[in-house]
Amino acid sequence: MKIPDTGLFTYPDLVLTCGSEMFADDKQDTLLNPLVIFEVLSDSTKAYDRGKKFEHYQSIGSLATYGLLAQDAPKIEWYGRQEDCRAWIYTEVHGTDAVVEIEAITCDLKLEDVYAKV
Repeated sequence: MKIPDTGLFTYPDLVLTCGSEMFADDKQDTLLNPLVIFEVLSDSTKAYDRGKKFEHYQSIGSLATYGLLAQDAPKIEWYGRQEDCRAWIYTEVHGTDAVVEIEAITCDLKLEDVYAKV
């Protein structure tokens, strides 16, 4: 994936789009317009994923949701872009009985499903 405004190339753990995908070139292997991005946090990447990388991601106009999944426990943090496109709302849930509502794709994500074999 390429972030057009900053030129940074990243490799998110999960990317969702809706509608027509936009690519950086004819190879169609470098996405420009993600709707939802999820990263699985590790000790070596969590500071970057929460900080500098998220700063880059915020410049992507199509991005509506950015999620961070804990690697070792049922916990998801996510940021949802507000309609004015400037503010992001932070939410955190934990425990296998929790559910994340991803409005951008009209989906309820059950942590018990995500972490079933963790």
